Amino acid sequence: MAIKILLADDHKIFRQGLRGLLAEERDIFIVGEAEDGREALIKISQLRPDVVIMDVGMPALNGIEATRQIKKDYPKTCVIGLSMHVDEKFVAEMLRAGAVGYLCKKSDADELVTAIHAAVSGKTYLSPSISGTLVERYVRNASTEPTSAFSRLTDREREVLQLLVEEKSIKEIAGQLNLSIKTVHAHREHLMRKLNVQTVAGLTKYAVREGLTEL
Repeated sequence: MAIKILLADDHKIFRQGLRGLLAEERDIFIVGEAEDGREALIKISQLRPDVVIMDVGMPALNGIEATRQIKKDYPKTCVIGLSMHVDEKFVAEMLRAGAVGYLCKKSDADELVTAIHAAVSGKTYLSPSISGTLVERYVRNASTEPTSAFSRLTDREREVLQLLVEEKSIKEIAGQLNLSIKTVHAHREHLMRKLNVQTVAGLTKYAVREGLTEL
């Protein structure tokens, strides 16, 4: 069976490298590429891939939020996280968002192929460099202690937060998210109140700490 793959990563040279490596596999076909989470959502609606290889830290819409929306709108599409981040927080949040695999970018091609085959077989694959015990413990604790940005904020608030810290204007955010300027202002006020910060700089520090952006 042919496995259709979408590559989502904001570094073109890395996508090209993955494309070259996976081209050697007879049952794996790269059907498209995306340079951020928002483009990935568009490409998925057009190409309907079986598996998305998803970078965690991307502009406009990070990999965790993109995965959450993919699993909501396209539940049969498998997502494998591929990132330099091996901290248990990032791994756990990707899994909670719906990813069925997570690999470090230092992994070799054979491991990625193994993860892809595991995904389409309905299995979860984690890179050996990631401690399964720590991930399970984090997910369990996070489910009872919702303290991260991913649980404290709404989906829309997380989207607005990422765009704010990427220095998008209120008008630009409104246009990108198809919202009114008044609504975006309201989201910003809610963010500052929920996170107990007074400035966009404060929002930026919070977003970086929680992995919503790599800025």
